[in-house]
Amino acid sequence: MAENKRTMLTPPEVARLWGISSEKVRRWIETGELRAINVAKKSIGRPRYRIEKNDLIIFQDRRTATVKQPKAVRNRRKSPGAIIQFF
Repeated sequence: MAENKRTMLTPPEVARLWGISSEKVRRWIETGELRAINVAKKSIGRPRYRIEKNDLIIFQDRRTATVKQPKAVRNRRKSPGAIIQFF
């Protein structure tokens, strides 16, 4: 019994995975941000997009926010001229 490993997802499946609307996924496809294949029989009608999992991973990596670590604040020593000595 061989397992069926699907490597392609539809826009509604991607939308359910990420908790967003399928329209947003379609907009990403139409603007070229997310790579997809149109598997519709006719090129005139409604497009039937399929997204490969590898393309989805690449898209996700590109959109992942990177947070820069703030620089450590170093305490500066006061210059010797600013120190007043009392005896």
